[in-house]
Amino acid sequence: MGNSASIPMLLAMLLPIAAGLILLIDSARIHLTQQKGAKGNGRIRENEKTRKIIHCYTAIALLASVLATVMVVIGGGGELFSVVLVENIRIYFCADTLSLVFASFTAIVWLLVALYSFSYMAHEGEERFFFGFYLMLYGVLMALDFAGNLVTMYGCFELMTLVSLMLVLHNGSHESIMAAMKYLLYSMCGAYLGLFAIFYLNRYCDSLTFTPGGTLTAALSAGDTKLLLAVAFCAIIGFGAKAGMFPLHAWLPSAHPVAPSPASAVLSGVIAKCGVFAIIRVVFYIVGADFIRGTWVQTAWMVLALLTVFMGSMLAYREPVTKKRFAYSTVSQVSYILFGLSLLVPQAFCGALLHVIFHAFIKTGLFLCAGIFLVVLNRPRAEQLRGIGEKMPAMLWCYTFFALALVGIPPTAGFVSKWHLAVGSLDSQIAVFDWFGPVVLLVSALLTAGYLLPISLRGFFPGEENPCAEVVKKEPDIRMLLPLIILAVMIVALGVVPNPLTRYLYELAVSLM
Repeated sequence: MGNSASIPMLLAMLLPIAAGLILLIDSARIHLTQQKGAKGNGRIRENEKTRKIIHCYTAIALLASVLATVMVVIGGGGELFSVVLVENIRIYFCADTLSLVFASFTAIVWLLVALYSFSYMAHEGEERFFFGFYLMLYGVLMALDFAGNLVTMYGCFELMTLVSLMLVLHNGSHESIMAAMKYLLYSMCGAYLGLFAIFYLNRYCDSLTFTPGGTLTAALSAGDTKLLLAVAFCAIIGFGAKAGMFPLHAWLPSAHPVAPSPASAVLSGVIAKCGVFAIIRVVFYIVGADFIRGTWVQTAWMVLALLTVFMGSMLAYREPVTKKRFAYSTVSQVSYILFGLSLLVPQAFCGALLHVIFHAFIKTGLFLCAGIFLVVLNRPRAEQLRGIGEKMPAMLWCYTFFALALVGIPPTAGFVSKWHLAVGSLDSQIAVFDWFGPVVLLVSALLTAGYLLPISLRGFFPGEENPCAEVVKKEPDIRMLLPLIILAVMIVALGVVPNPLTRYLYELAVSLM
């Protein structure tokens, strides 16, 4: 541990995992006590005093972990430690520019969703169980972000799947169990394709340590180019499962409707981006962009990304259940990012990373709104929200800003990222895709407007029929409303003043090409 960032990095990873384990052990103890006392094995619902204790404990542990993450970001990253497993395979943690980008928006999302959850989870019960895994998942995500080589990243990637699975399983219903099994199946299939790629890349690379530009050795790979292209494609498809890229996308619309809304928010806003993170690491830090540029792998990657963009938007447009609609939207929007990466040009790469960050904030906000629709109003379907603006104007205004940002309307942040994606596509000079990509993105944006904005229009202008007229509730609890306001302000502020972040990400893009 040779630099000032080592201890904060270690705390950011281990502190939330340890804190989460304590909550889970306490939850297991209470369930065992209930069973021995013949009090039944139902769900635990805390009294107000106990709930406050759990919330304070979670807040302190999470704030300390986020503070450690901030110290790593301010310190500019650095190396933590390395443990040799076999030969040249080692467990290695080291924070670089990409790590800091992903760790930063993860910390912001985690704090805001935690504040929202303090109110929301009172309706769900089993708060020790939820916050225990919620804290653990933050620590695992920090470990994934700070992984310094492919083997370490893969181990953290698998652990992240197992921990996030428990959030999908939270309510214990038959639907949640089936959705969790589907999530696990798709995730494991994708991860094993990634593991297959790692086996081969270890043989042909100087090392599996993340190095800008790649570590693939020209001398070793000269005779096996076709094999290595197939290996790279397996990694893209495999890790793309977590990002919801066709054909391994179907877990998203199954998992989101059954998970608690805070869990859906982080699944869509952060967990889906872990697939993007892994693909960036493989393509730009191990294989190298030059190796797949102009090959069938790049073409297939672009085709699958654009197909997913259009398919996800169309399915979202046709879906009446709000949370499931937002899940299909995630399938589409994350593939915007994958398309930008597949172009292998700095401008599009910069747009992709901008969309990683902006989409995390936007979609987190949308799922938190969906939680209010579901729990506070008991209205899971979009057509049931007519007239909601009369009762909850602040919440609906936040929703409207999120919707405008996802469509890509200026001056919101979504416009900035989509602008860079479109310009990058046009500048790529890749036959057909240079103009066809922006066309698909534009059609998707129109479909996005079609499935998001009617909720705002009908919410503010219900007409004669107003199913929300009998609703007594005005605005949700301040702990649920404040994160929405903060996220809405952020996406507008980042849309108005995007240049500092854009320059930072563009420099990273240039260094990887």
